[in-house]
Amino acid sequence: MSTDRTFIDELKYQFRHGGVTVKLIFINVAVFLFIQVLLALSRLTVNEQADFVTNFFSLNSDFPIFITRPYTIITSIFSHFTILHLLFNMLFLYFSGNLFEQLFDKSRLIYTYVLGGVLGGLFELLAHSIFPALKISQGSLIVGASGSIMALFTALAFYRPNIEVRLFNIFPLKLIYLALFFILMDIITLGVNDGTAHFAHLGGALFGVWSIQKLNSSTNVVVFVQSIFNNMMNFFRNLFSGNKKLRVKKGGKTRSTQFKTDEDYNLEKKRKQEKTDAILDKISKSGYESLTKAEKDFLFNQGNNG
Repeated sequence: MSTDRTFIDELKYQFRHGGVTVKLIFINVAVFLFIQVLLALSRLTVNEQADFVTNFFSLNSDFPIFITRPYTIITSIFSHFTILHLLFNMLFLYFSGNLFEQLFDKSRLIYTYVLGGVLGGLFELLAHSIFPALKISQGSLIVGASGSIMALFTALAFYRPNIEVRLFNIFPLKLIYLALFFILMDIITLGVNDGTAHFAHLGGALFGVWSIQKLNSSTNVVVFVQSIFNNMMNFFRNLFSGNKKLRVKKGGKTRSTQFKTDEDYNLEKKRKQEKTDAILDKISKSGYESLTKAEKDFLFNQGNNG
């Protein structure tokens, strides 16, 4: 941390310049603190505020209750009720998210986090409907970012399986083996009363693998959902702006602004991704210092655009 900045200044700087991963961590921490304040007020005033907190920030796996609170499929993936749960998840998110941002653009990270968490929550809902014993052994409330983080981690592992990490900074291990180990542990501990939403982890992992299929195609699940969301936003933006077409004047003439088609956008994105892959392969073989200045600049710009 710079000696010229206070702690608050450093937090502001990190939030503005730390990338999407840091912003997601900030959001999770902020939600955690907000939850703790509400719970503290509830204890002091002896009211039913604690029930509101639980109902708003937790996903209830009892389907009739869930359909009355559908928003919890989103709020639950940003919520933690204990400091250890938050700490472990944020450490895993920091590692997975930063590596994810080096390989993919920022918007893909956000969509993978949210959609992976949503699919994880739906897996838990389905599992509790099929296996009633889960309600007895594990309860019916699901909370935490684990499913979202598993989506990011498995997307990385299956996209770049040969990336090596060092456990405890000593033992080299390929990313794919670590991901398979986590998935196997979730499978063999299904139904164990350990307070962990294993089906949410598996749902997130499944989405992670799904999200990298046909990566540069318009049928890719992340690209498809992003396209739908962008079209909806454009529709409402045009609806409330009252302008059917954006026109600009140049040289006394009026002409319509030109936009890229989906095909042009996807082709450009595919070319950038292929170039990024080639540079990453070069790094894995010869190290970062083997890159030319142009290659380093390109990789840096890819990490800061999205």
